[in-house]
Amino acid sequence: MFKRDLYLEKLKAFKDKSLIKVITGVRRCGKSFLLGLFEAHLLESGISASSIIRMNFESLAFEDVRDYRDLNAYIKSKMSPDGMNYILLDEVQQVTEWERAVNSLRLEKNTDIYLTGSNAWLLSSELSTLLSGRFVEIKMLPLSFAEYLDFNGRDGDLSALFNQYMETGGFPGVTELRGQKASIGPFLNGIYNTIIMKDVVQRGSVRDPALLDTLVRFMAGNIGNIISTKKVSDYLTSSGRKTTSDTIDNYIQMLENAFILYRARRYDLKGKLHLKTQEKYYFVDTGIRNDLIGIRNKDYGFVLENIVYFELLRRGYEVAIGKLGTLEVDFVAVKPDRTVYYQVAATMLSDEVLERELKPLRDIPDNYEKVVLSMDRTPVTDYNGIRNINLIDFLLSKE
Repeated sequence: MFKRDLYLEKLKAFKDKSLIKVITGVRRCGKSFLLGLFEAHLLESGISASSIIRMNFESLAFEDVRDYRDLNAYIKSKMSPDGMNYILLDEVQQVTEWERAVNSLRLEKNTDIYLTGSNAWLLSSELSTLLSGRFVEIKMLPLSFAEYLDFNGRDGDLSALFNQYMETGGFPGVTELRGQKASIGPFLNGIYNTIIMKDVVQRGSVRDPALLDTLVRFMAGNIGNIISTKKVSDYLTSSGRKTTSDTIDNYIQMLENAFILYRARRYDLKGKLHLKTQEKYYFVDTGIRNDLIGIRNKDYGFVLENIVYFELLRRGYEVAIGKLGTLEVDFVAVKPDRTVYYQVAATMLSDEVLERELKPLRDIPDNYEKVVLSMDRTPVTDYNGIRNINLIDFLLSKE
């Protein structure tokens, strides 16, 4: 069975703790698969199958469980009075007022609860109020490049496999379609349409789905660029899609809640504060992004940047864009015990590009780690203290 050890180990670490485990992430990124891996781990650990209650609310098997009373009654009827009961609830937001049932079950001394959901409303609901610090969120993403190789096998040229990963993305279902390239586009389009309809249009009561689709395509074409809602609304209005900044801001928030877009705020490296305007946005999966707008040579560097951004999130960093006067650092990656500055470029072989990428790093007035990532393979590993790392090697490293 394929593994998602990065996330499985987090679930194992919180097993039997009183915290509710909430797994969030975009649809089809592998949340249900992860619950299956965890269920298998429980069984392998000697937990009886009768002590595991698993429900997927996208299955017709549970179509009659639609409000918190039904949910509570069903689980109570399945619980064993002896020992711990492991309750695994998939896409629980389908159940009306599910928070009330989960909160009540949490009060039982023999329950260990795990939830999944495909939008951020899962945590902005009453759950936060009812549980107030009694849950932990495990943020799940599509496959990293290392996971992609584990799913596909590592035979073949790494550069070719990476180009394939860039093109078709990291949804686990894509790996099942290898050798069926004509099927990948429709598969990705199906995921996109499901997310847009179920997690954005229906949940957000969107009045103009066509405008929303136009916005998504605009954002897909501008990953890694500084964005303001006024800039977007002006562009769309000039293109015949009359709208307002407030509408665009509302739609972008919905796309963030559905985990399609991720926002990277700017951080002033001199003033040591986050700026409230001109953020950048990254697309959760390059495969969906490419399926929407195609692949253009001029986008290559931005797509690399997109991949690095999500890799840093997977590694537990808080990620921002660094501002240093008129200069910019692609990523400021921060953990409690570590700060690293990253520049991402397709190549550093041109003197002009080399100077452009190194200058912001040289000008940062501190001694935190500084790294340049590119697709080059050169004998140069260090530019006066600034590390030079091949991007593929970085993605496959465990630093």
